[in-house]
Amino acid sequence: MTLTTEFERVSYPLADDFTISRGTQTEAENVVVRVTDDGGMTGVGAAAPSAHYGETADTVEAVLPDLLREVESVGDAHAIARIERRMKEAVNENPAARAAVSIALHDLAAKRLGLPLYRQWGLDADDCPPTSFTIGLDETERIREKTEAAVESGYPVLKVKLGTDRDEEIVEAVRESAPDATIRVDANEGWTPREAVRKSEMLAEYGVEFIEQPVPAEDPEGLKFVYERSALPIAADESCVTLEDVPAVADRTDIVNLKLMKCGGLSEATRMVHAARAHGLEVMLGCMVESNAAIAAACHLAPLLDYADLDGALLLEADDYEGVLIEDGEILLDGLDRSGTGARRSD
Repeated sequence: MTLTTEFERVSYPLADDFTISRGTQTEAENVVVRVTDDGGMTGVGAAAPSAHYGETADTVEAVLPDLLREVESVGDAHAIARIERRMKEAVNENPAARAAVSIALHDLAAKRLGLPLYRQWGLDADDCPPTSFTIGLDETERIREKTEAAVESGYPVLKVKLGTDRDEEIVEAVRESAPDATIRVDANEGWTPREAVRKSEMLAEYGVEFIEQPVPAEDPEGLKFVYERSALPIAADESCVTLEDVPAVADRTDIVNLKLMKCGGLSEATRMVHAARAHGLEVMLGCMVESNAAIAAACHLAPLLDYADLDGALLLEADDYEGVLIEDGEILLDGLDRSGTGARRSD
């Protein structure tokens, strides 16, 4: 088998400015990777780098030639473990860049077998949790409008960004606008440990399900302080980046939030799911703001999850890729009528 590779940088405007406690994003820069076999079949993946983890579109483009050289050297779309090992040896960091290649390889391998990826893995399409829809920070009236729009679009689970001096006002607005919705909140490292404990009591009064990353990742003892005193379950995101982080947070969180762009690809994410289960943790899979060229692959992991936060492509003004159908928050893997991850260019 011979494999050829290519990549391109794509900038996607967002439907609305997306603000969290660390800043505002108006567009998403992704780098799309394509791997083609000698029969002309192509697998697609994408990197959605985050500067918070030391990656940008520039760094992705800089390392992709080295990563894709390993793909072409091995030359076998089904030798994914070998290629991923060699990619990590060539470029140890840059997980979003490695994830893009991992996704493209998994897409191509499943296409060559004529199967959707979840079926290649033997997973149950009927066992997918619904994805949440994210409500970013904004003026209170605009938050009400965004919440009402999400509810009207059928999303039963909302993820609300916090980490401000008006967090209760925001949660109150969301709850009033969505009285029946499941609400999760994400502080993106925006609180001190004692502040997080106080706010957990307030958030419990609004029926919040759990709190994601209340304190900075650089404060593991602060995370443990919150975990031991919080009125709500705690999820670790920025505190759980790689496989090695799972046992390190096992005694200070209830849930780990995994992301392909943090860990380096589908194989590593699967290992992290199993490690989390072994440590008695629940598992959520999240995303960056990213195209369906990446999100589609993440959806195939949904049967392994307790919670999904895979709305990244829904935040784009337009996406040049289609993916797995998400309807009323439900990830409809069993409705996928094509092989691979389901990512394909929009008509």
